[in-house]
Amino acid sequence: MRLDDEQESSNYEIQRGGGGMGGFGGGGGGNLIGMLLPMIGSRFGCGGIVIALAVLAFLQFGGGLMSGGSPVTQTEQSAPAGEKGDLTQVQSFSLKVLHTTERVWGDIFREHGQTYQPTVLSFYSQSGRSGCGAAQSAMGPFYCPLDKKIYLDTDFFNELRQRFGAPGDFAQAYVIAHEVGHHIQDLEGTLGQVNQAQRSAGEAQANAMQVKVELQADCYAGVWGKRTGLMEPGDMEEGLRAAQAIGDDTLQREAGQRPMPDSFTHGTSEQRMAWLRRGLETGDPASCDTFNARD
Repeated sequence: MRLDDEQESSNYEIQRGGGGMGGFGGGGGGNLIGMLLPMIGSRFGCGGIVIALAVLAFLQFGGGLMSGGSPVTQTEQSAPAGEKGDLTQVQSFSLKVLHTTERVWGDIFREHGQTYQPTVLSFYSQSGRSGCGAAQSAMGPFYCPLDKKIYLDTDFFNELRQRFGAPGDFAQAYVIAHEVGHHIQDLEGTLGQVNQAQRSAGEAQANAMQVKVELQADCYAGVWGKRTGLMEPGDMEEGLRAAQAIGDDTLQREAGQRPMPDSFTHGTSEQRMAWLRRGLETGDPASCDTFNARD
């Protein structure tokens, strides 16, 4: 991607210090998190993380979401322009990508007579805090609708390249654009509607709803890519390779398991590639209606 001339977004924060398990405390809640993280981790998206953390918070605090305890991470808010010398190369890259999403979605919202409200990118290392509870590197990047922020341990980009075999700057940008896609769904009310429907659904049905959420975020990431005007030859292939690598069926096979469709929460490799491609080819958010698609 041609990002050299792009500005860095000012909508970010850097968490300093170790977040630990924070408000969850010890005992059963901490043990349950340890059991759940391997199943949740190393995935894109927010749904499974938010649901799991919400349930754990309910169990730990008797129904008060993230009540009790105080944040144990220190947060450094974004510095004024010209005073960002402490940003790492990966953070700078991520903020340039974020700025392009603000431009693209700002234009799209204006086309519909609306004003886009940007998300905030929160950087942390290994562990941190989010409005949805503890942020752990094993979770992978995720969006928290409770505080409307994206949480990113930038070491994940190394995992994307080494573990998932998906190198390239566009593959990394796709990760961020996917999470911004969840922010768009949040602003549209989609996340709230789906979460409400999932409460009264069975596990398989709730997972199927979550797949549609994730595939739409993939398509929205493609819309962003198409509309940036910054893509270069090979970028689409990088994005599709990343989408293929993180399909539920592929991840389950790599874990030595037989793919179980009822357990899928993000979609198959074929589905993820198809919806990302649709967004990349059309550049139209209206083409991303996964909820009414026949497949």
